[in-house]
Amino acid sequence: MNDYEKYDAVALAELVRAGDATPAELVDAAIDRAETINPKINAIVTPTYDTAREYAERAPQGPLHGVPFLVKDLNHVAGVPTSMGSRLFQDYVPDHDGHVVIRFKNAGLNIIGKTNTPEVGLAATTESVALGACRNPWSTDHTPGGSSGGAAASVAAGIVPVAHATDGGGSIRIPASCCGLVGLKPSRGRTPLGPDVGEGWGGMSTGNVVSRTVRDSAALLDAVQGPMPGDPYCGPSDSGSFLARLNDHPGALRVAIDCRAFTGHDTHPECLDAVQKVASALAQMGHVIDEQALPLDHEEWGVAVGSVILANVAHTVLARCTSLGVEPTLDYLERNTLRSVEIGQRLSATNYVKSIQRMHQLSREMATFMENWDVILSPTLVCPPVRIGWLDPNDDPDVYGARFGSYWGFTNLYNATGQPAISLPLHRTTEGLPVGVQFAARFGEEATLLQLAAQLEAEMPWPLIAHVE
Repeated sequence: MNDYEKYDAVALAELVRAGDATPAELVDAAIDRAETINPKINAIVTPTYDTAREYAERAPQGPLHGVPFLVKDLNHVAGVPTSMGSRLFQDYVPDHDGHVVIRFKNAGLNIIGKTNTPEVGLAATTESVALGACRNPWSTDHTPGGSSGGAAASVAAGIVPVAHATDGGGSIRIPASCCGLVGLKPSRGRTPLGPDVGEGWGGMSTGNVVSRTVRDSAALLDAVQGPMPGDPYCGPSDSGSFLARLNDHPGALRVAIDCRAFTGHDTHPECLDAVQKVASALAQMGHVIDEQALPLDHEEWGVAVGSVILANVAHTVLARCTSLGVEPTLDYLERNTLRSVEIGQRLSATNYVKSIQRMHQLSREMATFMENWDVILSPTLVCPPVRIGWLDPNDDPDVYGARFGSYWGFTNLYNATGQPAISLPLHRTTEGLPVGVQFAARFGEEATLLQLAAQLEAEMPWPLIAHVE
């Protein structure tokens, strides 16, 4: 198929419905592009090309029938390894699909493989010992971000138009920012995580996709939203189609701007420039803009969020160690993962409950703040994409921790509160590296974010495909 990479998922599905392309032609085009580009970026770690070619003949007639797709290697696809970016899990092969994968398949998407991710999804870059470094298609010396780095790299490189991603602290929005993509983290409970877990990281983790266009993110959210039986959270009620409402005017929105990193680090000038450029555009579009300090005790809620993450990582790793009859050591785990496990298993049950309650209190505080504002605008990251190796998961934990904080400092708030948040690729550095800006809305108001994103996409269009050297 000519010019396959120039089409988004919605457009490819339209070609199939019109009879101008077949699912077999689409999957062959995706595989051809993957075989050419993936050796340069290491985005796909488990190809399922033969299965995808066979599936093209029988994929359900859903709204995205025949569109090639990739699943992040933290989630289960029956019969395909789920390595979780770790030597500890590299031999694990599930016998069932995750609920969200079932919904992707029901929408007609054709899974051609699984994407690179850091060990147990813990890092903001994607360069594990088990799977190797994934590289940014816009500059292969730089990270594509994490933890959905392989997903973002594959979409930016034009291998697939959209790819599955998850976000427990920024793992959709961070790689979207690094790779020049749209990355929407839905509200808590909007999409299912089962059947193997009811909640991820104390309710902080949720899933959706990374995409090149706003309408693809809307279409994919339509495909997967809603709880499954037994889910512990029922997300906000929304029976309408996000895609159908995409071009509805959101009205004059009240936009609060806060560019202070939650980690206390100075925000890079390029990231500040990105926000100011977008703020000016929003004002010209009729939105109301004001700088507002968010009502947060950064240190207190940061400790709470960290405790919840570390306890959950420890549980995941130790359960796997028990099943294998091994101890958690550097033979199986990266240095900073092992450190996280050691800290997490020392946390008491009362400490965990206290941390969860602080997150819930934070949600109420932010809900009160949002009574006066429709969206919050900030950078997505503290700095532009860093170079491969700068955030090494086997580095000294103190060095790693300090560098992590100077890179990641705007995203995890909205995981703790459960609010939807989106990163949009609205800026480039002088070197041409993508820089995202982040918008957050009230709980359940993904439609507001998507409508605003569509406005900005029309007003400030972005490059869609990276040329991989």
